[in-house]
Amino acid sequence: MATLNVRAHAKINLSLAVLGKRTDGFHELRSVFHTISLADDIRIEWTPGPRTKVDVTANVEIPGENIATKAAHLVLDRTRTSGVVRIHIGKRIPMGGGLGGGSTDAAAVLLALPALIGKSIQLDGLAAQLGSDVPFFLLGGCVLAGGRGEELYPLPGPETGPGILVLPQVHVNTALAYKSLGRPSIAELTPNSRSPILKKIQSLAWALEVRAPREVWAKDCENDFEEVVFRQYPVLEKLRRKLSRAGAAPARMTGSGAALFGFFPDESAVQAAVEQFGRGALACQALPFSLLSRSAYQSRWKRWLRG
Repeated sequence: MATLNVRAHAKINLSLAVLGKRTDGFHELRSVFHTISLADDIRIEWTPGPRTKVDVTANVEIPGENIATKAAHLVLDRTRTSGVVRIHIGKRIPMGGGLGGGSTDAAAVLLALPALIGKSIQLDGLAAQLGSDVPFFLLGGCVLAGGRGEELYPLPGPETGPGILVLPQVHVNTALAYKSLGRPSIAELTPNSRSPILKKIQSLAWALEVRAPREVWAKDCENDFEEVVFRQYPVLEKLRRKLSRAGAAPARMTGSGAALFGFFPDESAVQAAVEQFGRGALACQALPFSLLSRSAYQSRWKRWLRG
């Protein structure tokens, strides 16, 4: 039996624009992703044998089929390998928070299982089959994402201090959030119909490219889902306002929610904000976090895959 212990890091969307519905049923997106320090702990065991079995357990109940299971089967099918795969996920990333918890777990399996088996395969195509966010977690760091999220253009990470994640007890239905946006089909869009949002994304990407200070790039961080999700869950808008009043810039929701994030100038400001979210009528869990650069992300994976 061979074993690897790895960590599957979460992401935030510094900005997220939903342009329109595509003919394949997905939505055309423009987003800036960034990996962060929060991560799930994953243990993967591999035993070769004549029959294939994939067993996934976790420290919490994961509803529906875990895409880590699908990832393992894809790797075994592609490598034409049989055996028993046992995966245990120590969940730290909240489910339904817009932090990419399921996608990063699946990417971790794609990266780790071939190393255990001892076979090298091309992972990009497999990642795209599993979900729109999964290809990003093969790369990490800061990227501008297009298409349905799988078209990735690396960017330098922003100049910023530490941050906090606000994790309310709200589970946002992603499919309903997309439906509530009411986006037209891509074919119905005129060239300039979404230009204000696209300009915001382009401005943010440019600011990150030239490594502008936080006060420059923070103003271009927006999330199209906030309008519809805040209508459905007014507490999230109240929490974002509380985050802003605590001194966060930017203060935004990530993905389709419900997690929010904010950046602060230093650790003392972070600690003060965490304490604020621990009390009062809007009390909820708040965790300190930091951005994880592409070089740090990839060096960690190289170390883990060496065992």
